[in-house]
Amino acid sequence: MAQTHTIEALLRPAVELYTVAVCVVGTYLSVFAPWSLALTPEFGIATALFFLGLGGIRLREALVVLRYRRNIRRLPRYVMTSKNVPVSNRRLFIGIGFKWEQRHTQRLMQTYRPEFRRYVEPTTLFQAARRIEERMEYARFPLSVIPKLTSWDSPFNPVRPLPPVGGSARLHGVEPNEVEVALALGERVGHSLILGATRVGKTRLAELFITQDIRRTKWVDGLQEFEPVIVFDPKDDAELLKRMYIEAKRVGRDGEFYIFHLGRPELSSRYNAIGRFGRISEVASRISGQLSGEGNSAAFREFAWRFVNIIARALVELGVRPDYIKIQQHVINIDALFVEYSGYYFAKHDTKAWESIVNIEGTLNEKNTPFNMRGRQKRVVAIDHYLSKTRVADPVMDGLRSAVRYDKTYFDKIVASLLPLLEKLTTGRMAELLSPDYTDLNDPRPIFDWIQIIRKRAIVYVGLDALSDPEVAAAVGNSMFSDLVSVAGHIYKFGIDDGLPGASNEQKIPINLHADEFNELMGDEFIPMVNKGGGAGIRVSAYTQTLSDIEAKVGNRAKAGQVVGNFNNLFMLRVRETATAELLTKQLPKVDVYSTTLVSGATDSSDPSGNTDFTSNTQDRVSSTSVPLIEPAHIVSLPKGQAFALIEGGNLWKVRMPLPAPDSDELMPKDLQTLVEAMRNSYVDSGGEWWTSSSTRPLDESLPNELLEDFVEPYVARNAEP
Repeated sequence: MAQTHTIEALLRPAVELYTVAVCVVGTYLSVFAPWSLALTPEFGIATALFFLGLGGIRLREALVVLRYRRNIRRLPRYVMTSKNVPVSNRRLFIGIGFKWEQRHTQRLMQTYRPEFRRYVEPTTLFQAARRIEERMEYARFPLSVIPKLTSWDSPFNPVRPLPPVGGSARLHGVEPNEVEVALALGERVGHSLILGATRVGKTRLAELFITQDIRRTKWVDGLQEFEPVIVFDPKDDAELLKRMYIEAKRVGRDGEFYIFHLGRPELSSRYNAIGRFGRISEVASRISGQLSGEGNSAAFREFAWRFVNIIARALVELGVRPDYIKIQQHVINIDALFVEYSGYYFAKHDTKAWESIVNIEGTLNEKNTPFNMRGRQKRVVAIDHYLSKTRVADPVMDGLRSAVRYDKTYFDKIVASLLPLLEKLTTGRMAELLSPDYTDLNDPRPIFDWIQIIRKRAIVYVGLDALSDPEVAAAVGNSMFSDLVSVAGHIYKFGIDDGLPGASNEQKIPINLHADEFNELMGDEFIPMVNKGGGAGIRVSAYTQTLSDIEAKVGNRAKAGQVVGNFNNLFMLRVRETATAELLTKQLPKVDVYSTTLVSGATDSSDPSGNTDFTSNTQDRVSSTSVPLIEPAHIVSLPKGQAFALIEGGNLWKVRMPLPAPDSDELMPKDLQTLVEAMRNSYVDSGGEWWTSSSTRPLDESLPNELLEDFVEPYVARNAEP
């Protein structure tokens, strides 16, 4: 067969069909007219069997050529309902495809040669059909039937249009024999990075992975055990939220499905990013870690860390759970906390202190108040004066006293960088979500934290509404990541059931974390997440557009390289940035590609008396050239829904994902339907009808009738048929 030769010849006429035709004729004559071949009837039957065997072999070879030529132009449709997505406890299903090897590079190079253009480019009839559709777009009946027939999406249509996925089908068509492609779950702890331009399939690939993570289950001691799934979605993709809820409901996990959504506080769960910690210093680290640490800002961040730590220690000592509102209140007015804690401390250690403090307070005036304490409450000055004469062995009191002894104007300056961050996290109804009131029993919205989510094997969708307010979305996302890093460290040391009866340090479970548009969320907290989170069972799948997005967010090329270097699995969809494509191509080896060169020549004879006037020769020379396995240009021309996957120790796979098909049982409760519809209306989608559905924002009926008429009437007139 052609495939066994050094240089394959698959882009050519299927000449094997001529042999098949001869074999069919020979079989007919051998059976029904053996005398025409000078055969007896018995030998005719034997000859017919020979013709059938030879014809079958040649037909199989012809079908290989025909199938290859068809795939180069158009791939078979690959559609799958989410219900039929395979779920395994050993492997993560990605799609169908093949392992890319030297022969595929060889075949791809051949498709660009001019002599094979007629097998790769659309046929003349196909191009004519597309031109007819363009010219007859506004034709009236009966001419309007012609473009409808040519655009009919059916295998019976010889000029059937290509699916609107763009790209080049030849990249996947070079291998007609596809297999299921999957990633071993043991490799997911090394984390996965998914890169692709806008609207090429990143979120749909995320849906495929998340569907499997939600439905994956195993039986332990007779009990069904699932895996926790956490999804960060800054851009609020309604289809992603819908898919998560439907899959959770299918396996009976809708009772453990939490939605945290900044754009819909009334439907959102509540979350306190600093309410749970292993060490009290984590509160200050989570808040100040979001401040800039470059240049002169580093000193201000250290001051901010110290003051937040002082406040957090005092709140915990008073039996108050820290949250952003309380931290903000006491950063703005630390005097009140100082007085409150002093009352708590003196009640325990020095019950007679208040008599002296009241006496000191009565003698204070502008002249005998220290310069650095001017502008403070008299009670604060009196307590400080009393403490200067009394020995106090309480680090919390010492910290608060050192904070109030700063000049008030100077204190406000050094915490100025902290206040904008706290404003982002406590403005409007945001405070209800991030600083929940644990004592309000009338609020039905649940409050969750990460260790609770992990222990319950719950599912969390985090919608950050970044399109409306990217600054707040980034701040909240960073807070959640920082909290999750702390929880991962605790799990790594003590296990997930620390403090519960029968807990074991070794008890760890897979924690599936999906971060769509993760460059919007990334800060210094994300680096330890991918660096060390695998030890706690966290499996990160991060989705973004380009490497430049990561570098621009962290503001440092070395840090960006540090982040990318911790992802062992790389999925590269279509990208527009060459540097991003080279992240994959530069990791691949070079291979030898063979090419043929036709050489012909003639040589005159130098013997005038000889019978030979000239000699000629014709040669087919085979040469090899070393080329990269794939080029960045190939990644740029990928169709939607296709990717190159570098997985399992550097194995390169060419993959295409299944297109989603609707299921009849995909129902949601009314409140979630309202949320999904609102997300659809506010989300700008340019992927096309084939890829995903989209809708438009309806006109607000509360607008004045005059304004509605002024807008609607010209629009109707413009779009009315002539």
